[in-house]
Amino acid sequence: MTVGLVIVSHSEKIAVGVVDLAAQMAPDVVIVAAGGTDDGDGARIGTSFERVQAGIEQAMGDDGVVVLTDLGSAVMTAESVLEFLEPEVRAAVRLAEAAVVEGAVAAAVQAQGGAPLEEVLRAAESAVVSLRPEELQPFVSGAATGRGEDGTSGGPAPDGPQVSGSFTLPNRMGLHARPAAVLAAALLELDAEVTLNGVDATSVMMLMSLGLGQGETARVEASGPDAQRALDLVRESVESGFGEPT
Repeated sequence: MTVGLVIVSHSEKIAVGVVDLAAQMAPDVVIVAAGGTDDGDGARIGTSFERVQAGIEQAMGDDGVVVLTDLGSAVMTAESVLEFLEPEVRAAVRLAEAAVVEGAVAAAVQAQGGAPLEEVLRAAESAVVSLRPEELQPFVSGAATGRGEDGTSGGPAPDGPQVSGSFTLPNRMGLHARPAAVLAAALLELDAEVTLNGVDATSVMMLMSLGLGQGETARVEASGPDAQRALDLVRESVESGFGEPT
């Protein structure tokens, strides 16, 4: 089982669209759309207590549920549902303070990798994306990577080998959402700390924030017991064009 996700939006179409996007990154995760009103009119804007409640029931497994919402009353509706849950059920539900699209994608990738409830919640709440990567500071240079402004590690070096490499992206779309998600999920399985162009390579949102296109360079640094495997994984993924046209 994996942690399930519920997407609560004022718009049924938005909730369904976010689910469709996140599901591309995490085919094994139960992601439920709980958008719009409960009268069956997909054009009406609003949130439904019943839909949110049913969504939590549908997404609930042994590992819990993370709920993501868009605007104010969606939050209040979700909070009301949580108040009516049985204590043992409520203990396994987390309401994320996160941007609904970015948070859903990041949480889905983390859940796909088998992360526990609190880690999936943190992934949702720490998801940051920008059209201008420099605006992510200090997330990129500090908190997200554990590295100082000079690019060096801010703490003791991890045990195990340290390797690095640089690879040119051959595929037309570059490091967009799908390959970023696949790469991040695969690296999560390894016992290694990996950065790509200075950001945490196990974070799909950080990878997407780089905006790397065709012909640009992915610089990888890895350390830990599985460092070489991580570097080889990135190399093979890039050289294959992530299975996309070049």
